[in-house]
Amino acid sequence: MRMKIDVELDYTLDEPGPAILVIEAAGAQGQDLTATSVDFGSLEHFARVPAEEGIGEKIIIRTTDRIRCRYSAHVTITRPQPNFGAMTAVELDQMPGDALRYLLPSRYCQAERFVPFATQHFGKLQGGAKVAAIRDWCEQRLDYVSGASNSMTTAADTFLARQGVCRDYAHLMIALCRAAQIPARIASVFAPTVQPPDFHAVVEVFLDGAWHLIDPTGMAAADNMAIIAVGRDAVDVAFMTTSSYAELQMQNVSAVQLKD
Repeated sequence: MRMKIDVELDYTLDEPGPAILVIEAAGAQGQDLTATSVDFGSLEHFARVPAEEGIGEKIIIRTTDRIRCRYSAHVTITRPQPNFGAMTAVELDQMPGDALRYLLPSRYCQAERFVPFATQHFGKLQGGAKVAAIRDWCEQRLDYVSGASNSMTTAADTFLARQGVCRDYAHLMIALCRAAQIPARIASVFAPTVQPPDFHAVVEVFLDGAWHLIDPTGMAAADNMAIIAVGRDAVDVAFMTTSSYAELQMQNVSAVQLKD
């Protein structure tokens, strides 16, 4: 599947200073990039550093009072849709280090609070079947409501409110998977099937010795997502982090499937 990505950002800053942006599709396994470009105009400083797990990059800039950016890329998605029913869990003593860390609680995913619930509702299932059941529970029990959460909303808050946006779905699924001893992390992606188009948050789970994408909102599938970055939770994959308040002037995110 081929995808055309276009992003336009325009924010004003209360004070001059640095900003970190994570907005480019990664050169990750299962996707190939062509014809990429990014333009910030005139800046005081521009640098790139590797993002979490070496997937994608973070752009660090320093500007005066405004962040303007245009990004575009063509991405070819080559990863298949996972068959979770056929996947097995990796035993704890067989996990690599990059998977073990994603069993631990994080700021927005308080996995330890969900152990009793995960055991009661999903404890009889194994491996990919357990992951699929958790995903189905999140999609069926939560309502997608724009504005229902904010930057402080955690998985526990979402569990109680039973509503949220994509990052809330992802945080809750991650917490439940970790509570069930399945490594899980957040992934920010572009996906043509997501409406309205935006930076979309989904989940990656570690099964059969590899990471696999899954969307608890049900809006996107692994074979039509372009990964931007991965991490413990939304803190690691935020598309923009600034040192002072940033006021939105304009933001357009477009991901369009191209005809073969």
